[in-house]
Amino acid sequence: MSQKAMIRVRMSSHDAHYGGNLVDGAKMLQLFGDVATELLIQYDGDEGLFRAYDSVEFLAPVYAGDYIEAVGEIVSAGNSSRKMQFTASKVIVPRPDISPSAADILEEPVVVCKASGTCVTPRECQRKTK
Repeated sequence: MSQKAMIRVRMSSHDAHYGGNLVDGAKMLQLFGDVATELLIQYDGDEGLFRAYDSVEFLAPVYAGDYIEAVGEIVSAGNSSRKMQFTASKVIVPRPDISPSAADILEEPVVVCKASGTCVTPRECQRKTK
């Protein structure tokens, strides 16, 4: 399958939930949900519903000021279910040690979260021909 989608967002101070400006891991799942919605619109012409995550791995910390790129892909599709895989990577980091507005683009993105899950688009809501 070639259905892919991506979103890139900057984590703000409002996303920081813990000491040291650490962002709650649930924020990555929110991004994956947005990517899944786009994938379902591309595939079915409908937002569908997120049914369940099969696995979620938090691999590196995310902080306010980090830019996160969340990518998703439909890897298989049944009559109404769509199996998806997601990866969130840190691509830009703030550099407050240099100045309050300095930042670096990472040469190698840092994978911060991986997940897989299943979404469902009821048959009566599927508008696109496969």
